[in-house]
Amino acid sequence: MKSTAAVFLLVFILGCNATSSTETFDKQTIEKAREHVESYFHHNYKNVDKITFIEDTSDPMNGLMINGTVNGAEFSASVDPETFMVKSVGETEGFPDVKEECRNTICDYE
Repeated sequence: MKSTAAVFLLVFILGCNATSSTETFDKQTIEKAREHVESYFHHNYKNVDKITFIEDTSDPMNGLMINGTVNGAEFSASVDPETFMVKSVGETEGFPDVKEECRNTICDYE
């Protein structure tokens, strides 16, 4: 009986987490997040020529995940949907290098 209750509780908890991480955002919020991500890349990375956005999704922490490419290299940027601050960036091989002055601290961006 205890194992059945434990399984039910686990499924319930996982179901609640899955529901909360699939929050959707309106077009205006996504557009503003994209603008901040674009500004972040231009201010913090060298030789950013072309940014293309692919897909927008929620991240596991109820934030907003902006995905795309910079100069053909893929990225995923986690953005706080309330402040539009870039929280983290995942980059693939070939992504532009961080500017020297932005290595130890994030350079200002809008």
